[in-house]
Amino acid sequence: MVVRPQDLVEARLYENEEAVIRDALRHLLRARSDLRIQLAVHRYQTTEISLARAASLAGVSWAQMKDILVERDIQPRLGPETIAAAREEVAALHSYFEGQ
Repeated sequence: MVVRPQDLVEARLYENEEAVIRDALRHLLRARSDLRIQLAVHRYQTTEISLARAASLAGVSWAQMKDILVERDIQPRLGPETIAAAREEVAALHSYFEGQ
């Protein structure tokens, strides 16, 4: 039996299909660390997020994220380029350590 997002909305379990998909993706990424890491690497390469933010998304430490990037022949960008980027790194590190 295939369950569609609309089935869950019609059963009044979710407000709309977007909420179903958002929740499903959250659970998928929580269960699959390999996907979290791949997504973090992709975003690091394509959206200029910081190393600390990529580590937070991947659910790993800053040092582990750096090692993951090096293993994939991706040169880590070390150090923020702007004050806003530095603040983002600090916030990501706080978020990571609060979850420990």
